[in-house]
Amino acid sequence: MVNDNTRNTENEENDMTDRTQTEPLDDAAGNGMLLELDHVSKIYGDLHAVDDLSLTVPRGQWLAIVGSSGSGKTTLMNIIGCMDTPTRGTVSIDGRRLANLGESQMADVRKNVIGLVFQKFYLVPYLTAVENVMVAQYYHSVVDEAEAMEALRKVGLGERAHHLPSQLSGGEQQRVCIARALINCPEIILADEPTGNLDEANEKIVLGLLRDLHEQGTTIIVVTHDALVASCAQREIMLNHGVLAGEKWNDDEARRRYEEMGGRPAFSGAHAPETAVGFDDPTKAAKTGGEAVDGAGVSAVGGAAVSAAADLRDEMETVKERRNHG
Repeated sequence: MVNDNTRNTENEENDMTDRTQTEPLDDAAGNGMLLELDHVSKIYGDLHAVDDLSLTVPRGQWLAIVGSSGSGKTTLMNIIGCMDTPTRGTVSIDGRRLANLGESQMADVRKNVIGLVFQKFYLVPYLTAVENVMVAQYYHSVVDEAEAMEALRKVGLGERAHHLPSQLSGGEQQRVCIARALINCPEIILADEPTGNLDEANEKIVLGLLRDLHEQGTTIIVVTHDALVASCAQREIMLNHGVLAGEKWNDDEARRRYEEMGGRPAFSGAHAPETAVGFDDPTKAAKTGGEAVDGAGVSAVGGAAVSAAADLRDEMETVKERRNHG
């Protein structure tokens, strides 16, 4: 026979288990750090695509991750975006250590905390702009066309909402991607070469949108080869063969705030340096034009992202069939 005290103890243990899975586990959230990587490595055989990297990013910071092809940028992006896991080390977002989360909780982080913007857009070709934005709602909660329309208006595409991707310019398609990333109000916008396929005019539009989001308090992390794009960020880190090669600040006030809250320079290896190791404009001003390969053959979008896009297309095929037979 189980008495009330035993039941209460079991309930308390279950409640504690639930809390440890969902509540902040580290001090990062308490000190204002939204993202914390602690000695993170991604290893493929003898190749260290990311090598013992430690990095903290406070809430509301704009960070650029720069470096040449094969430097580890995309591998790092996939880890931050919860599309891959580190071989060693820990990643915490908003105080939650990702290694302690179950699959459903990781899915919640991808849906609610991170908004992804890809260089190659990944729009569903037979859905209109507004329907492509609504796809993100479909995976999050209830589909709301009015809300999706408002997201498109915010990026200047209200009048193009019912056009297919093939009827939109490259800049317009990228803005649809940004609207799709914003629809669930993520805390982090993670953008992989967001202007890589755009002309100068559309590049300015997209950078303007990112600036507006940053001014509203959104944390922006951009992976880029482009010196102009990198210079828009408050802070830049440079990777070389998976190792931190340097860090520089483009905003002295942001640096002061970061240091006051206990922020430390990014580093690779066992010990944090007293001050950041600077670098002189390592980015390539020219667009790459092609699909970079990072680490062990991970494409510029990332293998996990490609898989996710395929799943998305399958889901939308099902939705389309239901419409046709509805």
